[in-house]
Order: sequence, then structure tokens, then C-alpha cells
Amino acid sequence: MHWHQKLAVAGVAGAVAVVATGCAGGQVRGAGGTPRPATSTGSGTPAPQANESTFVYAPNLGVVTDWDPATSYSNEIVAMSNIYEGLTRYNSQTQKPEPRLATEWTASPDGKEWTFKLRQGVKFHTGKPLDAEAAKKAIERTIKMNGGPAYIWSAVKTIEAPDPATLKFTLKYATPLDLVASAGYAAHIYDVDGVDKDGKKDGGTGPYTIDQWQKGKETELTLKAFEGYWGGWKPEQYKKVAFRVTPQLTTAWQLLQRGEVNFVQRLNPQLFQQAGSTQGVQTSQTPSFQNLLVLFNTESGPAKTPEVRQALQLAIDYDGLAAALKGAGSKASGLVPQGLLGHTPGLEPTMDLAKAQELLASVGYGPDNEELKLKLTYAQGDDDQKLLVTLLSSALKKVNVALDAKPMAWEAQWDQGKKKGQDIFVMYWYPDYADAYSWFFNVFRSKDKPEFNLSYLKDAEIDKAVDELPELTATNRDMAAQSYAGLQRKIIQEKAAVAVPYVQTYQRALSDDVRGYTDNPAYPNVVFFYELSR
Repeated sequence: MHWHQKLAVAGVAGAVAVVATGCAGGQVRGAGGTPRPATSTGSGTPAPQANESTFVYAPNLGVVTDWDPATSYSNEIVAMSNIYEGLTRYNSQTQKPEPRLATEWTASPDGKEWTFKLRQGVKFHTGKPLDAEAAKKAIERTIKMNGGPAYIWSAVKTIEAPDPATLKFTLKYATPLDLVASAGYAAHIYDVDGVDKDGKKDGGTGPYTIDQWQKGKETELTLKAFEGYWGGWKPEQYKKVAFRVTPQLTTAWQLLQRGEVNFVQRLNPQLFQQAGSTQGVQTSQTPSFQNLLVLFNTESGPAKTPEVRQALQLAIDYDGLAAALKGAGSKASGLVPQGLLGHTPGLEPTMDLAKAQELLASVGYGPDNEELKLKLTYAQGDDDQKLLVTLLSSALKKVNVALDAKPMAWEAQWDQGKKKGQDIFVMYWYPDYADAYSWFFNVFRSKDKPEFNLSYLKDAEIDKAVDELPELTATNRDMAAQSYAGLQRKIIQEKAAVAVPYVQTYQRALSDDVRGYTDNPAYPNVVFFYELSR
């Protein structure tokens, strides 16, 4: 991934890791959902006005980098989640998967066989009916293409379609497949003959289908209601959706106030506070599954020394940062945000500059020694990350450490990270489905070539524990929670590979006449337009 930050190449899972190629673009994983200059925003086309029939969403970055539902792994989640559906969808209120294209499902006691019953009367946008054979073909194509987030299906050994309404999975190892099937990426069920890289058509089953895609235009994408949608339509629902790319936050806010857009995905604390008392505007604030990772280079450079990494952890002003975010983020406890299995209270970090100085002195750095110079990269245009860097730079100066902090476009930052060209790499992370496994497999499991594991950590014991997580989650959740807690202590405290300052809080602004909006952190920045009314 988050804006989200999912990229051109993403890690893939299983006992043996395979590198998967996904979409180009990469605004998702490192860039974090905050404004940065767009490569092209020019329009020439009048933007649609928010009215009784069109819902206008104002993203800060281009919307679509990849139209293939098998390999899509970037910003287009905001559109694709309304065009395509999976077997299940995660309900953030109940914290469980709920029926979507599957109406019910069962698992064998050992968690290795799953049977899904498909919803009847569903049609693809191509006109073909959905049956088990079509669903089987879609998932098998996604697995075969092995792109982007296809690793979510890595436990699958075989898929069968014993009858048109039944889909049966046999797994290599136990996995919570109902949760996997709710993923925002790679879990789409689609007509394999309806895939079109040019965005002129789609093979989804969702409530909306592509109306027009004009890459690089201000109004980049419009969707229209799929009249044959299995859920039916009511007069008060939005039949048309437009994505109007607005890189500048202040501009998006002005458009919302003028009634030209209906939804702004992120406001800074000052604007969010203003929005709360602005006529014609409503706000939404929801804890997310998206956190900030400060990854330390464990393989080369000064941070290779554990005492330096421990000192860096202690030099971050966690409380000051949380206070300055003014509600846009909350202090983290470990790697796993609250609301996910594996969240572990008691891992909240604290600043201790005196202890940091002691650690630095023990390895020949600090005020009485030669200045230590460290290189840090972070997302260009992200005010929250910039705040972290400002506070950290100030603290480190006091212990004779100079921080060369460079803001970069995500693609450039990520390229540099894969070449191990920095001591500290700052990026956001969020899971591919509502499960903590994504942090551990993608970011901290050993890889021969760096992808997202940008601390370059290599530890056989950690790898073994990570590989056991899916089966534990499926068969023994208590043991899985214990394993997650142990892994976090090992990665953060023992290995000092990362600091986790805060978890983002999503702060949205909407037109006050919109009804039914609920933020679901399992699908970052997605608005499920079908659920809205006016």
C-alpha cells in the first residue's frame, strides 16, 4: 500500500518469500495520505459540481495507477472498492468479516479447508453471471500473476467449484481465509475477460462501473451506477461519483465550502477544527490502522551499532509529537494498532535524552566526541512527518548528532531505500487486510533484496515466528496474540530496528447533507458510495 503507500513492487508471503510486482506509481506505502505536488493536475475539463446526483471526492493524488484487479496495489483502492467486491468484507464495528459475494462459509477444524456459498443472482458488469467457476478463475489468475498483494493467497493449494454456488479451498497451512478474502487488494472477484488496462471497461460486480477515465486531468475519473447491481438501487442513493484531484489541502477545503466537492479525505488539525464549526460541513474522526514507522539501518552505517539505534529511539519526543498532532494521531503501543489481533498495551515508548546520551557515549559518540552524522529520508509534503523530523533534529543536536533529513517524493525515497542509502527511513504502514501479519511479513521478515523491509533486519528466529503467524491466527488466537507480543518486544526492544511514534487518526470533512458515511480503517481512504444517501 496508504496516499496509502503501496507500490511498484511488494513483498509476497508464504514460508518462502517471493517478490511480487505490482502497480507503478507507489503513492501508497511511504507517502502517507498527505499532500505532495502532483505530477499533473491540469484539467481543461470543467469539474462536476456536487449536486443531487453526483458525489465528488477530492483526493490529493492521482487516483489510478493500475486498472488490473489482480495487481492493483496503490491509490486506486478508493475507486476499485466500489467497482469490485470480494467474497467477504471486513466490518470494523464487529471486527469480523461479513458476507459480500459469499453469503456463508465454513472451515474445517484444522483450518485447512474452507467452503464458501456464493450469492445468487449476481452479474458482472460485462453481463456474465457470477458462479463458482468464474470466481475460481479470478482468484487463480490473481495467484498466477503473482503481482502486488497476491501473497494474501499464498496458503491456497487448490480451488474447486463442485457446483455453481460452491467454492472450496484446500490450503497448504491453516489461514483465516474469511479475513484474507476481505482484503482491499487482490481479493476482488472479477470476470477475467473483462480486465482492461486502459480503464474503458471493468469486470467487477460492485455497485459502480467506470464511466470515464482521463489520466492527468483534474477530474480524473467518474463512475456511474451499475443498474444490474444485485443490491438494487433507491432514489436517495448517489448514482454518479467523480474523483477531482486536488493536491493542495487549502484548495480542497475551499471547494468543499463552496459545495463543489463532497468529501475531503484529510485535513490538518487547524482546518479540521475550523470544519467542525463551519456551516454546511460535517466532520468525521476515526482511529486508523495506519501508523508511522521510523526504520533504522541495521545492516550498514552508524546505525548498524545497536546502541546508536537504541539512542535514536530514546531521542524521539513521543508525547510532544502526539500533542502537536492535536488529535490527528495518537501515541502508539508497539507495531500493531488497537483493534487488531496482536495489539499489545504496555509498549508505549518514552523519550529519555539522558539515557540516549549514555548509550552514545558507550560507543564513542556524544557531546565530548566527534559529531555523529546520520541521513534520514521522509515523505515530501507530509507535515506530520516533518514535525517528527524537526523535533528529532532538535533533540539530537543536544547530544552532538547531526541529522541530515531529506524530504523526497515516495518513488525516489523508496528507490534510495532499496539501495540502503540512508540511516533512517520514515514511512507509513497499514495492513492489506485487517490483520497484523502485514507489518511482520512485509517489513521485518528477511529478504534477499530490500522491498519494504527497510531496516534490513535479518533474524532467523524472527522469520520462523513470522511464518507461523497465519496458522496460529487461524487455529489459536491466544497463542497468536502472545507471538505478536513477543515479536514486537524482540523487534522494537531487543533489535531496536524501529520506533513507532504514532497511529494516525483519520480526519475527514464532508458536505452536511451526506448521510450514512462510516470510516472503515480496513479500507484506507475508501468511501463506500453505495451506502450513502442525500
